[in-house]
Amino acid sequence: MGLTMVQFVHLHVHTEYSLLDGAADLERLLKTVADYGMPAVAMTDHGVMYGSLKFYQQAKKMGLHPVLGCEVYVAPRSHRDKTPKIDDNLSHLVLLAETNEGYRNLMKLVSIAHLDGFYYKPRVDMDLLRQYSKGLIALSACMSGEIPRLILNDRYETAKERVGLYQEVFGKDSFFLELQMQHLQGQRMLNQQLMRLSAEYGAPLVATNDVHYIHKEDAQVHDVLLCIQTGKTVDEPNRLKFPNAEFYLKSAEEMAELFMDCPVALENTVRIAERCQVELELGKFHMPKFEVPEESTPGRYLEKLCRQGIADRKLVWDETYEKRLVYELQTIEQMGFAGYFLVVWDFVHYAKSQNIMVGPGRGSAAGSLVAYLLGITDLDPLAHGLLFERFLNPERISMPDIDIDFCYERRSEVIDYVRKRYGAERVAQIITFGTMAARAAVRDVGRVLGIPYGEVDKLAKLIPHELGISLHEAIEQSAELRALIEGNPRLQRLVAIASRVEGFPRHASTHAAGVVIAAEPLTEYLPLTRSSEDEILTQFPMEDIEALGLLKMDFLGLRTLTVLRDTLRWIERNRRQTLELSRIPLDDPATFQLLQSGNTLGVFQLESRGIRSLMIRLKPENLSDVTALVALYRPGPLGSGMVDDFIRAKNGEQKLNYLHPGLEPILRETNGVILYQEQVMRIASEIGGFSLGEADLVRRAMGKKKPEVLAAMRAQFVQGAAQRGVTESVANELFDLMEYFSGYGFNKSHSAAYGLVAYETAYFKANYPQEFMAALLTSVMGNGDKVGLYVEECRRMGLTILHPDVNRSFAAFTPEGEHIRFGLMGIKNVGLGAIERIVTERESYGEFRSLYDFCRRVTHQLVNKRVIESLIYAGAFDFTGVPRKQLQVMLENFFEQNPRLSHQRNQLNLLEPELEEELIPTRPVGEFSKKELLEQEKEYLGVYLSGHPLDEWMEKFRQNQVMTIAELEEEADGKEVLIGGVVIGWRTLTTKAGALMAAFRLEDLTGAVEVVVFPKLFEKVGAGFHPERIAIVKGRLQEEERGLKVLASQMRWLGD
Repeated sequence: MGLTMVQFVHLHVHTEYSLLDGAADLERLLKTVADYGMPAVAMTDHGVMYGSLKFYQQAKKMGLHPVLGCEVYVAPRSHRDKTPKIDDNLSHLVLLAETNEGYRNLMKLVSIAHLDGFYYKPRVDMDLLRQYSKGLIALSACMSGEIPRLILNDRYETAKERVGLYQEVFGKDSFFLELQMQHLQGQRMLNQQLMRLSAEYGAPLVATNDVHYIHKEDAQVHDVLLCIQTGKTVDEPNRLKFPNAEFYLKSAEEMAELFMDCPVALENTVRIAERCQVELELGKFHMPKFEVPEESTPGRYLEKLCRQGIADRKLVWDETYEKRLVYELQTIEQMGFAGYFLVVWDFVHYAKSQNIMVGPGRGSAAGSLVAYLLGITDLDPLAHGLLFERFLNPERISMPDIDIDFCYERRSEVIDYVRKRYGAERVAQIITFGTMAARAAVRDVGRVLGIPYGEVDKLAKLIPHELGISLHEAIEQSAELRALIEGNPRLQRLVAIASRVEGFPRHASTHAAGVVIAAEPLTEYLPLTRSSEDEILTQFPMEDIEALGLLKMDFLGLRTLTVLRDTLRWIERNRRQTLELSRIPLDDPATFQLLQSGNTLGVFQLESRGIRSLMIRLKPENLSDVTALVALYRPGPLGSGMVDDFIRAKNGEQKLNYLHPGLEPILRETNGVILYQEQVMRIASEIGGFSLGEADLVRRAMGKKKPEVLAAMRAQFVQGAAQRGVTESVANELFDLMEYFSGYGFNKSHSAAYGLVAYETAYFKANYPQEFMAALLTSVMGNGDKVGLYVEECRRMGLTILHPDVNRSFAAFTPEGEHIRFGLMGIKNVGLGAIERIVTERESYGEFRSLYDFCRRVTHQLVNKRVIESLIYAGAFDFTGVPRKQLQVMLENFFEQNPRLSHQRNQLNLLEPELEEELIPTRPVGEFSKKELLEQEKEYLGVYLSGHPLDEWMEKFRQNQVMTIAELEEEADGKEVLIGGVVIGWRTLTTKAGALMAAFRLEDLTGAVEVVVFPKLFEKVGAGFHPERIAIVKGRLQEEERGLKVLASQMRWLGD
C-alpha cells in the first residue's frame, strides 16, 4: 500500500454520522484526504458505527485505506450501573479495528453499549473491553479521556496505574497515549505529562486532531449543527460550543509543525494505519438456515410444497403451468434461493394460520408461480400475464425481494414469530436516517442564526416542492429565490451554511417495514442499537444491509387489510354469512357500477378526487381495467397524454394502430399503449429475440438511460427483429417506442396485486356498505378529519350514524340494524379500560336503566366523573330520555351531595339507591341549544353527528361553486380557491410592525384547512368573529411541509 511513505494519517475523525456534532460529510472528507496525499483515514464517530460500511466502500472506491473505529464512552463502574451523578460521569476512548476479529469485537462492544449500557450515552466498561479487546487498538482520546482527565486533575500516579490497566487489556503495543494540540487551556502541560508517562511506562504516543469538520472555515457550520442539536441560537450565552476553530482536518504539514518535538507520534499514525487491515466480505449472501425434514433438501422441500399448493389452489394443471413451475424451481435452485422462499413461506403460513390478514402481493413477487403456489401471493401470474423474470432474473444475480403486507394491527405478531423462530439475536428491525432536506435545512439554520421567522419562511417557501431538490438546484430554477438572496448578506450566510448541512443525517428512527434475518447473531455482521420504543435496530440502514448480503424483508402494516378483516367479521356477525376474500366474484356488476360512478371514498388506492374523475372517464369493466387504472394514475402517464389515448381507444373513439402485428397480443389489454414494464420486456423478447432475463436488463438500462449500453442493446434488438421478419426501420421505431414509454412504465405485478385489493374494498362497499363503512370508520378513529369525511360519505350512501350509547356501543363502530353505531373509542377522554368495564358490566348484569344506575354499577378509577361527562355530551345517555343538560346537572348533584365521592377514586357505587330521586333537579333545566349540542358533539366526538352548522348553506355553496376542503388536495400550489366552512381555533396574532392578523382552521363536511388573514383584510373582518361562525374565504393555496394553507384575499361572514 505504500503507507510508510506518508508522514501522517488522521485516526480520530468524527463524520456526519456523529449526528448533529460531526460536520465532515464522507464525500468531502475522503476527497480532502486524497487531495492531501494521505492514503488512509479513520472514522471514529461518537459511540456509533452508523456510517462505517459507507465509509469503507467509498474509501475503497477512491483508492484510500479505511480504518474502522469508534470513540466509545466508558462507564466509571459497570455499564449496567445507572446512578445519577455517578454513572453519568463518562470518559472517552478511541478504538480502532486492527483485524477482522477486532472489527467484530468492536461491533459487539458498540452493540452492548446501546442495548445494555445506555445511560445518557451508550457505555462500555473495563470488563467488556477486556472481554472484547482482541484485534483492537486503543487510543487514550481527547481531554475527556480517562487518563487525560486524571492528569488534568493532578492525579498523575493514578493515571500511571490506569495506563498499566489499559496495556493489560489491549497489549503494550496496542494502547497509545493520544497527543492533541488545538491550543486549549492546559493542553500543553497535558501533552508533556503524556510524553513523560510514555517514557516511564513504555506506552507509545500518537498524534491526532479530534476532527469534527474538514476545513477551518467549516467551524461555523459545526457550531450551527451543535445549536440545532441543543435547540439554541448562536447568540445564546452558556451553550455547548467548541472553544476555537482548530478541530479541522489538518494537512500532514500542519500536524508536523504542531508536533515537531515528537515526530514519533506522527510516525505512529502511519504504523497504526498500516496495522489496521480489515477486509469486509461484501456481495456474499448470508441466508438464515431453514430446517427442512430429514432426508430432504431446501430445493426438494420447496418443490413438495409447490406440488401441494396445486391441490390447495384447485388449479386446472396443464403443460403451460408445469413448464413454468419447473423453470422457476430450477432458476431458484441454481441461484441458491430455495431457502429464501421457505423462510418467507414459513412466516406467511404462520400469519394465515393465526388469521392475520396477508395482502395478495406487493411489487414484482406477484410474477412468481412458486410464490403463488406457496400462498405468499394470491395472484395467478399466468392468468394475469405476469413475468417471473421481472421478479428474479437469472441474468442478474441479486437477492430476491418479497415485501409482504399484513394487517397493521397484528404485524408485530409476525415479527415476534420470526424472532422466536430464528432467535432474537438474529433478527432486528432496520434503522433509517432522517436527513436535512433543502427546506428543513433553511428553517433549521435560519432559526439558529436568529433570523426573523418571516424572512426564513419566505425563503423556504420559494424552494420548489420537488422530491430531493437541492438548494443549489432551487436557486438555479427560481429567479424570485435568487432575487431574494442577492444583496442580502444575512440570507446569503444562511444559504451558504444550509447548503453545507443539507443532506446530513439529522436523527435516527425505525424503518417503517424493514426487518433483517441473519444466519448468525447479527453482531457478527453489523452493530445494533435500541430505538426510543425499545425495539432492537441495526445501526446500518437498508442499503448497507443489502450490501452485506443479509436477508432483508419488508413487513408492511396495511390499514386496508385490517378494514377487510373487520368487514368480514361484521358480515358474519350481522348477516350470518361467512365469506372468503379468495372466493368473492371478480365480475360483480354492483362493484363495477360503483367504480364507474366514482363514488370510491374509502376504496383502497381510488379515493382521491383525481383518480375518481379518471374512473368516471375510463369506466372500468373488469379487473384488468382496475389494474391499468392503478398504473395510469401517476404523474408521468398523466402528463404524457397516454391516459387520454388509453381512454379514447377503450371507448372506441380512437382506432388502434399497431406499428407491427406482433404488438397486438402484447398491447391489446392496454388499448395499444405501453403501460407496463412487463410489456417492454415482452416486446424485447417476442420481437427482438431477447430471453426474458435479457429483456429485464433492457428494461433496467432504459430506466437508467445509459447511452452506450442502449446502443448495444438496440443493435441486438434490430438484429433479432430482422430474424423474425421485421425491417430495420420498424425495429428502430419499436426500440424508440419502448425507450420512450419505459420512463412511464409501471410494474404490472404490483399494479395487479394492488388492483385486486382495490377491487375487494370496492366490492364490499358496493355489496356490504354498512359493514364496510363501520370497519373503515373504526380504522380512522382518532383522526377527526377522516372520521368526518367518512361520516358524510355514510350520509350520502343513506347510512345513518347513530349516537354512541352505553347500552349499545362497543369500542369500535358497529353495524346495528340498517345503521352504524358510533364507537366508544371515538369519544374524547374515554379510554379502552373504561370501555371494557362498561361492556363487561352490561353483558354480565344487563343494560343500564339510568345515569344513576350506570354510576352505581360502573364508576371507579377508569370510569370517573370526567369520563361520564364526556359520555353525556356525546349523547351516550340519550336512551334515558333525559335532556343532556339535565343529565349534566344530575351528575354535578351526585358529587355535591355525597362528600364520599370527592376523593381520588370517585366511587359513586357508595351511593345508596334511595338517593337517585333526591338528586334529580327540583326544576326542569331544559336542554342545551341546538348550536351548543352541535359544539359539544364536535368537541367530544370530533364530528357533528346530529346535524352540521353548514347544512343550511350547502346548496348555496354548490350554486356558487364553493369547493370542498377535500378537493383542495388535487389543486396546484398557488391556485386561487373559493372555500367555505366553520371557523375553528381563531388566533389573533401581532406582526412585528404591531398590526393585527389572524389564523384559523376552516372546516367543512369533508375536512379542514389552515387559513391566514393578513392585517389589511383583518381590519375588515376581524371584529365579526365569534366561535363556530361560518365564513366564505377566497385566497391562494399554499403547500407546506405540514400541509395545505390558504392565504385569504377576501372573506365574508355568513349568518349571525
